[in-house]
Amino acid sequence: MNQEQDARNERAEGAPGEAELASLTSTEMMLQAAVLLLNIGGRRLGLAPPSASPEERAAAGAERDLDQVRDAIDAVRALLAVLGRTLSDELRPLRDALSQLQMAYAREVQNAAAGDTAEGAHEGEGGPSGGPAGEGAREPKPGEAPSDEDLEGRRPGPAESSGRLWVPGR
Repeated sequence: MNQEQDARNERAEGAPGEAELASLTSTEMMLQAAVLLLNIGGRRLGLAPPSASPEERAAAGAERDLDQVRDAIDAVRALLAVLGRTLSDELRPLRDALSQLQMAYAREVQNAAAGDTAEGAHEGEGGPSGGPAGEGAREPKPGEAPSDEDLEGRRPGPAESSGRLWVPGR
């Protein structure tokens, strides 16, 4: 009998119990998820808390993954949209944290693009293949928003045109 009870207890430790589920609300779960996603996004961006040791800072840089940061940003934005229906003023700290994460992400994307541009410039005139870069097309400088002329002929995809896709600089 004790083995059965131990097995039940082990299963119950990994998942919330009935009493715990009964006391949780979807709003609380979304808030917890948003906070967790913001923390994961910061960590995957290589950010470490000010109190982190040099070893912890190095480990945070090693976990860098900009795709995960973008996904975390998108998920938090979606959660905040839902949470905004019932909460408003309480979301200010989360919105501020999201804004900071978005700005840090945009800087990192720009730095990565600037690094790619610098590498491409060393490979020859025009582009990596040595030919003309886009037949008269001008690449915007890092930090510069593309002009309407640069975007001419480019159609947004379904996610971008729906307004649900967060694109840095827009």
